[in-house]
Order: sequence, then structure tokens, then C-alpha cells
Amino acid sequence: MKLSDFDFDLPEALIATRPARPRSAARLLVAHGDQVADAHVHDLPDWLRPGDRLVLNDTRVIPARLNGLRHRSGAAGETEAQIEVTLLEPQVEAGNWSAMIKPLRKLREGERITFGAGLNAVLLAKVDGQGVLQFNLTGDDFDAALARAGAMPLPPYIAARRAADAQDAQDYQTVWARHAGAVAAPTASLHFDAALLAALEARGVQVSYVTLHVGAGTFLPVKVEDVTSHKMHAEWGEVTQAAATEIAATKRAGGRVIPVGTTALRLIESAARENGEIRPWQGETDIFIYPGFTFFVTDALMTNFHLPKSTLLMLVAAFMGQGRMRRVYAHAVAQQYRFFSYGDASLLIPDQIAATGAQTTSARR
Repeated sequence: MKLSDFDFDLPEALIATRPARPRSAARLLVAHGDQVADAHVHDLPDWLRPGDRLVLNDTRVIPARLNGLRHRSGAAGETEAQIEVTLLEPQVEAGNWSAMIKPLRKLREGERITFGAGLNAVLLAKVDGQGVLQFNLTGDDFDAALARAGAMPLPPYIAARRAADAQDAQDYQTVWARHAGAVAAPTASLHFDAALLAALEARGVQVSYVTLHVGAGTFLPVKVEDVTSHKMHAEWGEVTQAAATEIAATKRAGGRVIPVGTTALRLIESAARENGEIRPWQGETDIFIYPGFTFFVTDALMTNFHLPKSTLLMLVAAFMGQGRMRRVYAHAVAQQYRFFSYGDASLLIPDQIAATGAQTTSARR
């Protein structure tokens, strides 16, 4: 299985840098088997049926991008250097974080970076191209200072086109975000607003919440030609007893389990690897889903449109089939759907799921 199998031509103009307003006004491509229909996210209840269950990721994105100054005294006097930090994940020791630092070469171990809002950090170590920072604040004090000094960590393909601003603090967060810890948003969930949630409830569609703290590794490119040898990044997640019970009950009753986003899908499939049944689960998952994967829990998937040659494109190809997803993406490009984190959405329903709704027409490595 070659990396080139997951490539496609994407016009740069289709990369979204701002979301649709309102959120549910985004377009929705519905692919049921080989049939494709064009709709909008606010039409989602029409494509679902009573007893279906959406699985939503309730992680909360932290303002993980920081700009600071490194001060250094030397024979030539006091010098400064601009330092950009993107927090990745907390370490065991309170106040310590692994981080991407640019430029890391300009920072020496033991040097301090000041970020403003009373927040500063010392570089403890350089490990595998990343830095380990020790902050001067912890707990609520750290969270409050980070909220003042930090910015939303927009994906590279947006950050290259514009800087994050105050609007992103709202746009790049789901309306149900609860557990802080992600440095990237579960972007399919960004399409939901209060009106859509109310319409889904009225339709009889049920909801369960799980938590997967999405890491910056979700944007890492695949660098090997044989995709099966790619090493996935690890992300922390939890499926509670309540969520596992609800999802299992939906399966028994014949309802469809539909994760919203690849993050929710990866988590519930991780929680079912032991015996094929969903169970409470907590820990780090590095599950890599590519064609040939067996899905135990997922019956349909709502997701955005993904990067060429990305692990997320491999995931949807595993779910729907490579040939089918090539046709879906060709349709999306031809119809000028907007791509990536702030772009439009798709609802993917494989052949084996009975057709209902608006149109009549599954191991951890």
C-alpha cells in the first residue's frame, strides 16, 4: 500500500481559512455506498433516524500557541530573540510541558522565555526535536495566564495564510467543549450549534460524549512510501462507563453508532480492540486505521475533508473503500466544497448500513 495511493489534486482556493456562519450552514456531502448527495449540515437530522447515536468528542482546545522573548547577556551586551512555542502535552511534573519551539537552536537549556501576563518558562531539555519547558505557574494560575497570553493553535495550512485572532477563540472550539487538553480541535464537531442539537434531539437521535485530547501530531505528514510502516502519534483519551453502556445499548437495539470526527472514531475503536465490543477505556492510543482495518463499533462517520497523503484520508478510505473515496473527493473538488479544519463536512455511510433518511438510495496496530 503506497503513499501515492492517497494523493489527489486540491486547488489552494478550496482550503478554508474561516468557518461557515452560522456553523450549521456548512455544506454536507452525503455518501451512502456509491451514491452521493449534496446537502447542508443543518439537514443532518433528515439523514438520520430515531435511535441513532452520535458520539461527540468533548475535549477543549487550549490556547497553546505562545510568542515570547529569550533574553541573553553576553560580551556584546543584552540580546533578545523571538521564540514561538506550541504546547504539546503536560509532563508528569507539575508545570512541565513538551513543546514545539521555533527556532529551537536559538534556545539553550536553562534559558528563560517570557510570554507576558506573568507567564514565563525555562527550557529544561531538548528531546527529539522538541523542548521540555518548566513554567513558573501551575493549576488555575497557569490556565488563567495561558488564556491571556496564548492564542488558538490553528493548523499549519491556516496559520500559513493568516494569524490566529480573537474570533478563533470561539470558532476553533466546539459548543460542548469541556475537558481542557487538546492542541487541535475535533473539527467535524465545529459545525454543530444549539439549533442543530435541538433538531437532532427532536428527531430522536441520541448523543454520547467521549474525550480524546487531539495532539499536534494529527498534522504530521506521512514520510514513508509504505504506509503500513508509518508510526502514529499517541493521544490520551477516555470512554467512560456511561458512554460505553450507551453505545453498547444502541448497538443491541439496532441503532447506528456515528462518531462525529475521526478523533471520536479512533477512540471508540480503540476501546473495542480487546474483544470487538465497546468497553470503558482510558489511556493513550496510537491506533492507525488504513485499508484492511476491521471496524467493530462505527456504523457511519461524519468528518471533514482531509489532506492528501494524510492518515485521516487513509482512515476514511478504510471505512468506505479507496475507489469510492477517490470518487467522493473528486466530487467534492468539482463542486467546490471547502476543505480541512474550517471547511465543509461529509457523512459517510457504507453499503452494509440500511438506507433511511432524506434519500433512499469494521486493531490497534
